[in-house]
Amino acid sequence: MHLAIIYYSSTGTIHTLARAAVEGAEKAGATVRLRKVFETAPAAAVSARPEWDQHLKDTADIAEASHDDVDWADAVLFGTPTRFGNPASQLRAFIDTTGPLWFQGKLADKVYSAFTSSNTAHGGQESTLLALMNTFCHWGGIIVPPGYTDPVQFQAGNPYGTSHVVGDGPPGEVVLQAARHQARRVVDITARLKAGAAA
Repeated sequence: MHLAIIYYSSTGTIHTLARAAVEGAEKAGATVRLRKVFETAPAAAVSARPEWDQHLKDTADIAEASHDDVDWADAVLFGTPTRFGNPASQLRAFIDTTGPLWFQGKLADKVYSAFTSSNTAHGGQESTLLALMNTFCHWGGIIVPPGYTDPVQFQAGNPYGTSHVVGDGPPGEVVLQAARHQARRVVDITARLKAGAAA
């Protein structure tokens, strides 16, 4: 089972959740591609925040997402911080280039899910995840949210996708467990769908 984890992270929170998702997916037996999207912010904006600039340097070895990664994948897990209740423009810019794949029907019948973060509680996390689900519907995708399908979800509290409040500090073990669970669930459901199609 092929899983692409495609994310945007400015200062590292979403990157941390993406790494946890990789762990969960690989333990569930998936072959995983971790991919970041291209940074579109002006250099002046990045350099104005030392933690943003440092994160770019720290993740320079991670390959950038391409259409091939989406085409290759049986399932795609997207990660993005919330920007005014919507996905970050960097992730949207990548998604908005996928028209040729969509036109060829190459985005349909894949499993999709997403995770997010915001600076404050109720900072647009759920609306960001739901906004991504609008896209998944247009693609003809199969949306697999974490729901309340594991005890950790009753602690993490977001059935739409793993989410973290950055103002509370770095992601703790509950959030990291939720990210691992979400990835495992995506892998499990995708494997069942593939087995059913093969039968």
